[in-house]
Amino acid sequence: MLLRYPYEVRDAAEYFDDIQDVKITKDMLDLAKHIVETKAGHFEPAKFQDHYESALQELLERKQKGQPIAVSKKAPPSNVYNLMDALRASIKDGERTPAEKPAKAAKKPRSAKPAAKRKAG
Repeated sequence: MLLRYPYEVRDAAEYFDDIQDVKITKDMLDLAKHIVETKAGHFEPAKFQDHYESALQELLERKQKGQPIAVSKKAPPSNVYNLMDALRASIKDGERTPAEKPAKAAKKPRSAKPAAKRKAG
């Protein structure tokens, strides 16, 4: 497959000239070599399946046969939460059972003196 035409490829100097040269210690270089050697392997394209291409091929075959094509609904993002449900859950988790509730302090009796009135001023 052709990824880019030659006129679409930009010069690497445009991107990499701003990167500073950094001195790498021997330990860091040895660690990098070890990681590359550990992860290296022979590429076997037969092990991989292009799910997009197979789904597209199936879609085209159904269309050629005149079968209806069902539009699948997008699943909502899983990281979106309903704030009201989260608040209700937090309140529910925060409630204590009657045995766990602390005894309420007795109310202080109101003083017999009436409250002093303010003068409008």
